Amino acid sequence: MAKLINLKPFKEFIQSESLGGVILIVCVIISLIIANSPAAGTFEKWLGTEVGFHSESVYLRYPILLWINDGLMAVFFLLVGLEIKRELVEGELSSFKKAALPIFAALGGVLAPAAIYFLLNKGTHTAAGWGIPMATDIAFAIAIITMLGSKVPSSLKIFLAALAIVDDLMAILVIAIFYSSDLHYNYLLYAAGIFAALLVMNRAGVKNLAAYLVPGALIWYFIHHSGVHATIAGVLTAFAIPTTPDAQESPLERLEHLLVKPVNFAIMPVFALANTNITFEAEMLEGLTTSLGLGIILGLVIGKPLGITLLSWLTVKLGISSMPSRAGWAHIIGVGMLGGIGFTMSVFIALLSFPGEHLILSEAKFSILTGSVLSGILGYAALYAVSRRAAR
Repeated sequence: MAKLINLKPFKEFIQSESLGGVILIVCVIISLIIANSPAAGTFEKWLGTEVGFHSESVYLRYPILLWINDGLMAVFFLLVGLEIKRELVEGELSSFKKAALPIFAALGGVLAPAAIYFLLNKGTHTAAGWGIPMATDIAFAIAIITMLGSKVPSSLKIFLAALAIVDDLMAILVIAIFYSSDLHYNYLLYAAGIFAALLVMNRAGVKNLAAYLVPGALIWYFIHHSGVHATIAGVLTAFAIPTTPDAQESPLERLEHLLVKPVNFAIMPVFALANTNITFEAEMLEGLTTSLGLGIILGLVIGKPLGITLLSWLTVKLGISSMPSRAGWAHIIGVGMLGGIGFTMSVFIALLSFPGEHLILSEAKFSILTGSVLSGILGYAALYAVSRRAAR
């Protein structure tokens, strides 16, 4: 007898992501207006204001921008980690057949954009940004496909969500391995010890969320001081929280339910507001045709759909996976285009790629914005056209 799966949290995730995407767009517009107004200097100064406390043994005083990018984003990755774990237990990633298509699609959507960027920037001072066009922004991508409503199969929405989750996992690994420096292994050992204790608690049947979140905050502190980007702490904590493969609400689903709205309605908009403040300059338009700009734009607009579609086709033809129900290859191409909406995740990796390089970072952000907008428009248009053709 098939297990009864609790799909309520997933439905809430989809619904809130769509509205969260609208709020993100509004925050992007506000951020751009501020950056190109007399308030730009005041806003930037505020982001640089240090808050927190420190003592001889504990240091937690950082600029507001760092608290947003390292602190709040760790909560975002906690939610992503919860999504990944739940999909592994009961959803689109719970069996090899189910997991193969979004996993290989996400892999193609990571490798192709990175390869395009690398080929265009090899040997230049912007070569370190190869990870920028790899990322897919879950909020914007799901917001756009949700706007299509019943015009696309529901299985396609689940496929996109699973693909974006796997994509985020790969982005997290890339951040941890390639965008971390000056490692302090003693702090990593402390974090590993706490994580191991959380896994033991999981096996012992401890279900109190505070018993996981308080040590999770310590993991964040030690990882932050180790040199590895602190957002990985959110994923590690999420993987330790217990869940169940049936309809009974688990601690994981309870926490996910608590985090979905704060993350999508507050944390992600705040991140977009703080990191999209691009002051437009004449050089930026020229930057779109540089190796940096072309690498990002072509990686997102061409690399993403090419990689996602190609590896999806290969796995289906080889019998490794199967297509989402009621979906055709035109649907997969459309989803691949939506995968090119990198935006907040791409901006996040850009910040790690070019720390302190204001002009390059501004050009990268403008290229990400251009590539993401193009991908969103093309993806929506492609899926809408398929639905119209099917209706006829």
